[in-house]
Amino acid sequence: MADKLTQAYDGGFRLRRIFGWPLVTLCVAGLVLLPIAAVLWLAAFPEAPIWGHLWNTTLPRYLRNTAILALGVGLICACVGTGAAWLVTVYRFPGRGWLQWALFLPLAVPAYVGAYALVDLFEYAGPVQTGLRGLMGYTNAQDYSFPQIRSRGGAIIVIAASLFPYVYLLARAAFREQSGRMLEVARALGAGPLARFWRVGVPLARPAIVAGSAIVMMETVADFGVVDFFAVQTLTTGIFSQWLEGGNPGGAAQIACLILLVVAVLVSLERFARRGSRYHRAGQSTQQVVPEDLKGLAGWLAFAACLLPFAIGFCLPAGVMAYHSIAEVDSWLAPGLTRAALNTVITGASASVLTVMSALALVYGAKLAKGRAAARILPLTTIGYAAPGAVLGLGVLIPLAAFDNALADTVLAVTGWDPGLILTGGAAALVYAYCVRFFAIGQGAVEGALGRIAPSLPMAARTLGQGPTQTLRRVYLPLIRGSVGTALLLVFVDCVKELPATLLLRPFNYNTLATRVYEQASLERLTEAAPAALIVTTVGLFAVILLARANR
Repeated sequence: MADKLTQAYDGGFRLRRIFGWPLVTLCVAGLVLLPIAAVLWLAAFPEAPIWGHLWNTTLPRYLRNTAILALGVGLICACVGTGAAWLVTVYRFPGRGWLQWALFLPLAVPAYVGAYALVDLFEYAGPVQTGLRGLMGYTNAQDYSFPQIRSRGGAIIVIAASLFPYVYLLARAAFREQSGRMLEVARALGAGPLARFWRVGVPLARPAIVAGSAIVMMETVADFGVVDFFAVQTLTTGIFSQWLEGGNPGGAAQIACLILLVVAVLVSLERFARRGSRYHRAGQSTQQVVPEDLKGLAGWLAFAACLLPFAIGFCLPAGVMAYHSIAEVDSWLAPGLTRAALNTVITGASASVLTVMSALALVYGAKLAKGRAAARILPLTTIGYAAPGAVLGLGVLIPLAAFDNALADTVLAVTGWDPGLILTGGAAALVYAYCVRFFAIGQGAVEGALGRIAPSLPMAARTLGQGPTQTLRRVYLPLIRGSVGTALLLVFVDCVKELPATLLLRPFNYNTLATRVYEQASLERLTEAAPAALIVTTVGLFAVILLARANR
């Protein structure tokens, strides 16, 4: 009798092992990959054959503008980020102590906020041109020449000013890990400051620089707020035009597939940079880089070189928004701001909790499965972070709308009551898109935290009769609590800043802080957009502070 009970228990345990956590892993992975699969399906089977029309009309312009933007932003960020990282690592100059951390801050400002601030400052009615006309006695725009702000070049500058910290972060880490003895040898052989930078520093940090530039270019391809405000037609704006204006989701899906192809190339470039060009330190005793003093004019030039990108990327947009918020205090009481903030907190908090919980279930289930298939699933589920929000918005809305309509028709046929659109009629589709978009953040944090736990701890729990769920609750969760909290905050911050997916998926008359900034700025009401933009920037600062603390 005891043997039969033991066999029954063992059989039940094997069933739970097969159909328990591994099944949860497959379900979570399926939900994360569903939007991408929906986009591919729509592109392969469009309702109307429009590819030829797109290629003969707007698609070449979309591709050209996207390529120029991505290459221009990538080049500027590579130069600015690498140069600033080299200066703060290798040299000691006035202001270096706070500038090396201040250069992180532009990441807190969404690029579209920087675009609104730049136009407000430099447009014809802005303070710069108004002051220029008053100083020189000009009466109209024909009397003088001034660069066009709302242009492709202006978009490149704004996006680069917001994204260069990605390159700065990775390049700074690479320079700090280099051996100071290499620089000393180069100096002893007669290499000057510029030669040491080009012949020693850059070659050894090349994988980090290429990886950071690839990330910057991916973010540029995904941008919508800046290019829409500056009237630059790119692949991302093409999705909105084909879907919302042309009523052709198939054409929008085909453009989305082009974006996914571009992103896949950039991801491959980033992975190749990290895998194909590894440079290792000689040993644990390698001498660290000792900063060299820059005195006189050289020190102040280094200070100015680091201060300029920080001023353009953070001080300018934050200062303009703060000025408008203080000048018009009543803008904080404008109708809709409180509701937009509440909607942002609800959707962002819901998405962050669901994202981290789903990531924990996925990673823990794959860990229990211990198979090659489970290991291959994990990299696939991070594709949502590389996919632009507009692409995910398209991939989320189409299958959810079909499910919603089928569910409503079924309930109506059975009960005679029409429940309406349950998912797409509310914020559920928006929360789902956030989860897919930022799933990689939660997965990366959870996977890293679980990997740091010694295998002996869960093995001891299992020896004491604890099942997988009890082991997760009593062993893993208390040990990874800090990483889970960080992941929750990072996902929430990204949800607050997300614009394209929110514009596509929000219910009617439903605003978040990001969409309120977009709407008010599009109507040239920057004073009413300023409070929401300032709140978004403040929230972004929390993530930047965490990032800076992790890179001390």
